[in-house]
Amino acid sequence: MRRLLPLLLLLAFAAPLWGQSVLVEAESFAQPGGWKLDTQFIREMGSPYLLAHGLGDPVADATAKVTFPETGEYKVFVRTKDWVARWNAPGTPGRFQLLVNGQPLQETFGTKGADWNWQAGGSVKIDSKEVELALHDLTGFDGRCDAILFTKDDATPPNEGKILSAWRRDLLGLEEKPTEKGGYDLVVVGGGYSGMGAALSAARMGCKVALIQDRPVLGGNGSSEVRVWAMGNIRRGKYPRIGEIVEEFSDQAKKSPGTYEEFGDDKKEAIVEAEKNIDLFLNHHAFKVEMDGEKKIAAVYAFDTRTSEEKRFTSQLFVDCTGHGTIGYLAGADFDMAEKGRMGMSNMWAWAEADEERKFPETPWALDLSMKDFPYPRDHHGQWFWESGFDKDPLGDAEGIRDWNLRAVYGAFNAMKNKDGADKHESAYLTWMAYVGGPRESRLLRGDVVLNQDDIVAKRDFTDGCVPSTWSIDLHYPKKQFAEKFPDNPFISIAVHDRRVDRNFGYPVPYRCFYSRNIDNLFMAGRCISVDHEALGTVRVMKTCGMMGEVVGKAASLCATYDCTPREVYERYWPEMDQLLKLPGKARRADLDDEIEIPANVPLLAGPYGPPTGLDPAKLAGTVVDDTEAERIGKWTEGAGLKGYVGYGYLYAGGDSGGAVRFAVEAPEAGLYDIHFAYQPHENRGKTVPVVVETKNQRLEKKINQQAVPPIEGGFISLGELNLDKGEVVTVIVATAGAGGNVHADAVQIVPVKK
Repeated sequence: MRRLLPLLLLLAFAAPLWGQSVLVEAESFAQPGGWKLDTQFIREMGSPYLLAHGLGDPVADATAKVTFPETGEYKVFVRTKDWVARWNAPGTPGRFQLLVNGQPLQETFGTKGADWNWQAGGSVKIDSKEVELALHDLTGFDGRCDAILFTKDDATPPNEGKILSAWRRDLLGLEEKPTEKGGYDLVVVGGGYSGMGAALSAARMGCKVALIQDRPVLGGNGSSEVRVWAMGNIRRGKYPRIGEIVEEFSDQAKKSPGTYEEFGDDKKEAIVEAEKNIDLFLNHHAFKVEMDGEKKIAAVYAFDTRTSEEKRFTSQLFVDCTGHGTIGYLAGADFDMAEKGRMGMSNMWAWAEADEERKFPETPWALDLSMKDFPYPRDHHGQWFWESGFDKDPLGDAEGIRDWNLRAVYGAFNAMKNKDGADKHESAYLTWMAYVGGPRESRLLRGDVVLNQDDIVAKRDFTDGCVPSTWSIDLHYPKKQFAEKFPDNPFISIAVHDRRVDRNFGYPVPYRCFYSRNIDNLFMAGRCISVDHEALGTVRVMKTCGMMGEVVGKAASLCATYDCTPREVYERYWPEMDQLLKLPGKARRADLDDEIEIPANVPLLAGPYGPPTGLDPAKLAGTVVDDTEAERIGKWTEGAGLKGYVGYGYLYAGGDSGGAVRFAVEAPEAGLYDIHFAYQPHENRGKTVPVVVETKNQRLEKKINQQAVPPIEGGFISLGELNLDKGEVVTVIVATAGAGGNVHADAVQIVPVKK
């Protein structure tokens, strides 16, 4: 009985009906000004909120017109926090004022409480029923406002973190019953690459789809809000059509972070909106799951983060593309999460130089950094390795992880502007900093297969392998060089790669990783699929996640057609699934019962290694054999860092390592041919690389200086001319013995010699 007492007291405390009260949700302000809608932490603190993310310059006021039930004296409360107080940091960077009809209240907000709380703002006299409110930022350093309450009651409002709590519903006049949204074959929760891939793929196969995204833009980590460029090779492996949908919407960023324009938020939305089978719900946060028994989801509930209107989405099938496995967790799906050593969250940033001196405010509340405490931001941007939260709670304290990242970046820029870097950065100013975090790892939902590192490295052949993962097993850890000052929460990471992943053909991730083993109608795609911590290091990049969505969308169409579960697609309908996976990404039908149509403008079918990322061998003169088709002897490493290569990359090995590469080229017609060999020059290459050219009765031997630039277009050098019969095979062997340095092998070309 004693354990129930606090709950009973809370209920009694929350009992007032809050008559003659006005609740204003900050996210409902008609004109947000320069304030940003932050929806990342609703599950932690119960609500979206407005954030004054001005990079040190106060943002424009957010304004709203509010109708009061009557005039008179009202007490004012603002739900906010002092976001650096949890670390006992000096100063209050998130200060702002509340203006009522243009007049600021005496209290300055964002100055009290390490946790979200209702900060008392004194009293205000309301003389007319129509009132204009404004949030007036004072610093530009991430002040935050959840809601404002005007009341004539004596009690302080309850500071609960429940989403759409009863007292808020009453004051906002929300309907008790949610708006029904049904008739869907698939409900997709999460609008990143995996969610977009799933929605587009299912819609084009005739499914009616609801796509729910809690942000105002699509793309997730690959949007302009986070700006992680899209990595992972597509259109290759067992099903080289998979990835064609991803290719339609993926960003064109040349670095990470890139520019706003490069991430193409509008293009992504336009592609989704063009599909008549998709209903898109931006700014909708899914927060509750209704079950039909223990093993089947009946509905997902979401609310509009701008109006708080609640909706109930019903469907036979659901896919969790939230990144955190949120829908699976709420449904009771089996999951796992590494206790420690998880990859963290990043918040990248960028700066530029003005034509004149630019000041930056002192930041005593930020991390106390000097220039030696962080990597100098090359190319004027802080890259992916600005990452923290490795052993922190990625679900219950994501806001704390994000805020620590902000303190780290502001502390670094303060060092550049006001401390030991000041003499070199007089004109430097911040241009962008991600306030939406880029998380990498949390819950991993469990499917019928839990993929691990050994499966990938050993190329374990699952019969349902379908999504090619080509990224190395890339795991992030705190970088010791920069961890000494803040050992409890380092903010710079290092990537440790296991490069034994096949980066050309790709490792085919099995379909059985894409559905829940204990929730019968739940798919998952993205970084919450059924893998372990190590395997996550290769499957988590955006284009790979997008291809998972493509596969799930096609599987959903089979489930809808045959009224079966995702598991039964593998057990009973895999031949049909195999055929769907071979269809072009633009293949479509309006309804499930229609015939599938393939439009004329589909991309050319890529080979097992996908479209070339370098020079296309098919467009070069003569006959070309790339290194992907060559026989390797000994240990060779695949590379693509030196641009201008043929095909998909090149091979390199240490000198005198005992290795060799053997190319075999068949002459298409009889005649005289010039035999060419391609390599990428570098200062660490050997000057005496041995190359042997052989036919059935001819042999040439050469020593090549691979530090010199090849003289023939495409990076080739001539090895000599040979007369060949039609169908005769030329063998070119490049060895490491006696090379005098590293050896590089890219391609072999035979070109007819014109007489």
